Amino acid sequence: MPSREDHHHDQLVSTLEDALHLFANLRDQANEMAAVAFLSPERRLLGLRHLAGLGSSVTIPVRAIARDALAMDATLAILAHNHPAGDSTPSADDLHATQLLARGLAAVGVTLLDHLVIAHSGTTSFAALGYL
Repeated sequence: MPSREDHHHDQLVSTLEDALHLFANLRDQANEMAAVAFLSPERRLLGLRHLAGLGSSVTIPVRAIARDALAMDATLAILAHNHPAGDSTPSADDLHATQLLARGLAAVGVTLLDHLVIAHSGTTSFAALGYL
């Protein structure tokens, strides 16, 4: 079961720096992991879910993320995952999974604002690259 941390209810996530701070713990993980921040229309953090990876890749559970978004009444979401090998360049699988998640969330009225790939070499933002 993914963990949910509820102690950030007054936190605003309005900049890339805010999001990076939220997901900073992913940078030091030995295995690939993902996390999703669920936000109100005002970009107030409603909840954060960590999703454990399976081996060296993360499967993005679109149904579970959509269910969480609906349960938290979120209208915005930010996905992040780490690349433990150190290179933040998104893979073709990362791009495909992001597109599937964005479409799945859009179907229930949730906008995927960004997908961050976090590594020791830096962070890649799908929004900054124009993928979202």
